[in-house]
This record gives sequence, structure tokens and C-alpha cells, in this order.
Amino acid sequence: MFVDHLQLTDFRSYESVDLPFQAGVTTFVGANGQGKTNLVEALEYLSTMSSHRVASEVPLVRSGAIRAVVRAKVVAGLDDPRQLTLELEINPGKANRAKLNRSPLRQAREIVGVLRTVLFSPVDIAIVKGDPSERRRFLDDLIVARWPRLAGVRADYERILKQRNTLLKSLSGRFRGGAPPADSEATLEAWETHLARTGGELLEARLVTLADLAPHVSKAYADIAPTNNDATAEYRASVDLDKTRDADQPNARANLSAALTAGMAERRAEEIQRGVSLVGPHRDDIVLSLGMLPAKGYASHGESWSFALALRLGGFHLLRADGVEPVLMLDDVFAELDSVRRERLASAVRVAEQVFVTAAVGADVPELLAGQRFRVAGGEVTPDGRVR
Repeated sequence: MFVDHLQLTDFRSYESVDLPFQAGVTTFVGANGQGKTNLVEALEYLSTMSSHRVASEVPLVRSGAIRAVVRAKVVAGLDDPRQLTLELEINPGKANRAKLNRSPLRQAREIVGVLRTVLFSPVDIAIVKGDPSERRRFLDDLIVARWPRLAGVRADYERILKQRNTLLKSLSGRFRGGAPPADSEATLEAWETHLARTGGELLEARLVTLADLAPHVSKAYADIAPTNNDATAEYRASVDLDKTRDADQPNARANLSAALTAGMAERRAEEIQRGVSLVGPHRDDIVLSLGMLPAKGYASHGESWSFALALRLGGFHLLRADGVEPVLMLDDVFAELDSVRRERLASAVRVAEQVFVTAAVGADVPELLAGQRFRVAGGEVTPDGRVR
């Protein structure tokens, strides 16, 4: 899969841009603050309806405009000339609208997963060094990339969790150590049922994906970093996963949902007292280790950077193993790497059907990644005039 054409209207700093692409490597070169990242962010948003830079849609719309439009023509593959036209209209504060081959979709969210992308950027070091929420988001984004329908499960879980937390907070002010009123307890149990159902499905997808991802991450780290340390990832849940396993169906969804239900029942008094849900996938973490030591707190900056990159590349290779050829995007990556890691990374990503690279200095990009190049300056994107 690769992007053949990208059009932006009032997206970020661009009033209008119309760019033809081709398979292989495309590099955007320009000084910081000129709009290079905006281009790959547009593709990311068209693919996932989320941004690695902001949580709100407001910054995605050019100042003074009321909406932004991202439109792309996508080719199915190098050996498959079928084309799809994707369009997403971003309306902050209102419902977004999406089209596929010029036909409106019922919900904008239905466009998620039509174009598959993997983006690595400097902020990804937070996956290794940051809070558990960063690692959960990384894994959940990968789950949705594998199975786009789980975007709805993820959204449902977050909605149900918010409702349950609101109820717990209202009960916490009246908590005196006894049971909650009968009507409140019935409502709480109803939310727990919904939370356990969606949480079990989300947790199952996480466990399967992390198990599938682990060998790809280990190999990617070994390919990039000149070290003998093995990169590993282990899931740490808020419930005892050992109790959910049986010989026939280890970690089956029903078992996971039952474990979540039992966990909430066991900690209900504490949850009411504190006014917050303490059990569920939103409380889980992924322990990343190099050798025998956890990466967080022990890994050097270079090791952390390489680990974060290995996680993204591992996700890329996992999608390829699933039969998907995602578009790979490297946003300002090479400036952070030494020459050895640059060359190793360049060798590792050449298998992608399409790679987008942003760089402040063109010379930072290894010659192995020669291809189409654009210069970005003053809100304008112009062909470099030569292929390198």
C-alpha cells in the first residue's frame, strides 16, 4: 500500500497543498517550524483519526479557518493497481465527515484502517521513559491498526469508564464504610458488567498483540542497536492473569471479563471511597526491559531511543506479518541517531513499500534511502528538482 497523492486544505499551516507521491522513499527537508511534520501528521490523522502531537482537533485547523480537509489517493500495492480515494473533513466541536471513493460514510470513524500507517517521532521516547498511559496508548494504537473495528471497543470502554467513575465519585462523598444504597449498587453493577465485557475484549487483544509483537521488537532492537542486551516486553495487569488461564483457552475473553468482574467486586469499597475505578485495562502497564533491567530508569538516552524505535518497527513488521503493507513515516528521526544506528535503520526500513522521512538537514538521511525529495519552507512544499 502506498499514497499516490495528498491534498490538504486549511490543515495546520497549509492553506492548500497538492502533492504527487510514488512508492519508495519520499523525504521532506526544511528547517524546524516550516511544516514538515504537518504533512506526515495529516496522513496519520487520515489513517487513525488521532494525532501524536495533540489531543484536540482545534490545532489541526489553520488559524482563521473553520474546517480542514485531508484527501489522499491510495494505491493498494506495488502489484495491485486498485486505487482508493480517502477524504476526511475535520470540524472541531462538530461531527467530522468522511468519504471513501467520494461516497459519504455513515460515521467518520469508519475510515480508520483503510490506510494503515506506522509513525515514529521524537515524542515516542515517552513510550519507554514516560507514564504507563504512554505504553497503553502505543499498544492500543497497534491493536486498532491490526483490527480497525476495535477502535469502537476502545471508545466504548473509555465512555463506560467515564460513566462509572462519575458514579463512584458521587458515591464517595456519601461513603461511610458500609454498602452503597441499593439503587446505586444496582447501577454500579450494571456499569461493571459493561466495563468487564468491553475491558475483557480490549485486554484479550492487548495480550495477543503483545505476544505477537515481542519477537519483532527483539529483532528490531538487535538490528538497530550495537548491543547484546535483549529487548523484551511483559504485560502487567491489574488482575491476576494466572487465574484466567486454562488448558484449552488461555486468557479467553470470557475468563478475562470474569477476572475483571471479580477484581471490581473485591475492591468496590476502596473504589467508592476513592471515587475512581482501580481495576481494568486503564490501570495496566507494559514492562519494557533490556537484559535483566527495566528500561525505564536504567536505559541510557540512546538505548531508550533505540527501544522506542524498535517498538514502532516491531509494529510495522507485525502488520506486514498480518498481510498488511503499512506506510512507514519517520519524523525527524535521523538527527537523534549516531552514524551506525542511522545506517542500520536505513537498512531495516527499505523493505517498506513506502517510507516518508522528515529531516532538518538532508545530509542526515543515509544514501540508502535515496528517492523523491521535497523542500519545505514558508508554508510551501516544492520538489527538490532531483531524486537522491
